[in-house]
Amino acid sequence: MGPSFDDGTSLYNFVVRDGNGVKGMVDSGLTTVPAAYTQPPRERIDKESARKHEQPPIDLSRLDGPEHDEVAVEIVRAAETLGFFQVINHGVPVDLLESLKDTAHKFFGLPPPTPLVKYGTSFVPEKEKALEWKDYISLEYVNDAEALQHWPIEIRDVALEYLRTSIMMVRKLLEVLMLNLGMKLVDPKIDALIDKKMVNMNFYPTCPNPELTVGVGRHSDMGTLTVLLQDRIGGLYVKIEEDMKYGKKGEWVEIPPTPCALVINVGDMLQVLSNKRYKSAEHRVRTTNIASRVSIPIFTIPRLTEKIAPLPHLVEKDGIAHYREFTFVDYMKNFFGNAHEGKKSLDFAKNVDSS
Repeated sequence: MGPSFDDGTSLYNFVVRDGNGVKGMVDSGLTTVPAAYTQPPRERIDKESARKHEQPPIDLSRLDGPEHDEVAVEIVRAAETLGFFQVINHGVPVDLLESLKDTAHKFFGLPPPTPLVKYGTSFVPEKEKALEWKDYISLEYVNDAEALQHWPIEIRDVALEYLRTSIMMVRKLLEVLMLNLGMKLVDPKIDALIDKKMVNMNFYPTCPNPELTVGVGRHSDMGTLTVLLQDRIGGLYVKIEEDMKYGKKGEWVEIPPTPCALVINVGDMLQVLSNKRYKSAEHRVRTTNIASRVSIPIFTIPRLTEKIAPLPHLVEKDGIAHYREFTFVDYMKNFFGNAHEGKKSLDFAKNVDSS
């Protein structure tokens, strides 16, 4: 017997506590969105009014040749304006990306719950006013041996190869961004900023009333850099923080899926380190009634004990530190202790003397 969609407690238990996820609810014969998933009007995504972000992908193969400086400028400009950009010729095999998307769809086709599949769903369900229309599995990386032992066998090998090949690209991008801030990174510092890595597989089931729901609510990413693989369905929207040629402040632009490309976005820690020069962009995801969608992000975050603060020479130049020093683990606890609410998580780090 399926859940009572009129009973909020039964639905919550079925979807969240029992691990059936949104997919289990949809598979049970759902025809309309339950009240628990209906977003307030201000949080809904108006697909028709949002424009597509037309910036072409950055060709990372040019970093290794005479055009290095030109490409570095493109990367820095993207980090300082929108905080999101797409890259091609990134070193991650294209056939691996296609296999990864296929594997994710097949994995979420398995019947939940089982000893193998118990979906995480939404973000912080117990604190959200309306739940997000998303299921996911999160794979924390410690080392290859533990991944091979503990990650589900159906997705283990392809997810591990995706992580291995992407991290080389992340290092290149981080070197470019930090060099622009006047800091030459040595390997130990790079390691500290991307010490922890997580691969998520996000699954957005088809939704009978997509105009009432969101796949992921407004938020910025807490870490250093995020790598994202989209499928062909699309649905990722980014908020513009300052007027630019792609739109006006406060508008939302869609990052359209581009064949063979990966999406890169700046995380909160780079915004803090750069004393606000780099933008950890607010973003969200819409749902659709056309087809189920998958996305596969890699989150790179600092060592838990790492002290994070604006770089001292930038504070001296700016005359103010926009953020205080904190230990990353404290920031992470605050981030996961609250529902998505735009970039409010950065308030935890804000310097009270900063305007």
